[in-house]
Amino acid sequence: MTEIFDDIRKLYTFKAPSDELKDYIEFFSETSIDATNQHIHTEKFTVRLFPSYTPTIWINLGAPYHLKNGNKESFIEAHTDILLLRNDIVERTNLRTDNIFMVKFHPGGFEAIFGIQQTKIGSQVINVNNIISSEKLLKLKRLNSFEERVAMLQHYFLGLLNTAFTHYYLYQKVCDAVCYYQQHDMACSNNKLAGELAITDKTLNRYFKNLIGIAPKSYFSIVRARTALTNYVLDKNAFSPYDHGYYDMSHFRKELFKFTGQKLSGWCS
Repeated sequence: MTEIFDDIRKLYTFKAPSDELKDYIEFFSETSIDATNQHIHTEKFTVRLFPSYTPTIWINLGAPYHLKNGNKESFIEAHTDILLLRNDIVERTNLRTDNIFMVKFHPGGFEAIFGIQQTKIGSQVINVNNIISSEKLLKLKRLNSFEERVAMLQHYFLGLLNTAFTHYYLYQKVCDAVCYYQQHDMACSNNKLAGELAITDKTLNRYFKNLIGIAPKSYFSIVRARTALTNYVLDKNAFSPYDHGYYDMSHFRKELFKFTGQKLSGWCS
């Protein structure tokens, strides 16, 4: 299964974070065993995710699995929990007994809670035991339901949350830049965005590199590609490349190939 092209979300249960955490966490989710049995009819299946620069914790409640993070391949044991930046294409090969509890952070949100810059995650696959104690993880896994696990982690995260963290000012500026970019058809230049934020182009570039790990132009190309592809798959007849800052359909297809490594015609004829 491939993110955006396939409805991966149907295999999981989702819950939005509390109001206090919504600026830092995108969602909590957990594998739905019933949904997996309903939609997956092979012993093994692969889930492929495109880059997003959203730090993500995968807590393993089920079987071991193989992971490919960019060009690096790993075997994740049944009781091993990991953290990824998702700065490259990620592929997880699962058994039907796959059961993952996931926390997906907004860019910069992981630092606000844990005090660790996401730029330090890079392309590593990090053992979560280095961040959350093994005792707390074991307690989390012993809980009876998804809702209890979410409640426990939210309480824990709120205790860690530091809205005065070193890069909080950068975080606000980056969030404002992303919001403005999305509200203006994803066609704003860096110079235009910097002007709206009352900072220089050079400062905007530094803020993005310090907080997210890449230049704003590169990050916005990911935001645009993900948004445009989602809307195209949803209704290709109503889709317009101009609404997403592309010059024409040829430009859209070319940029999508760069993002996914696949031709659009192979999925949506």
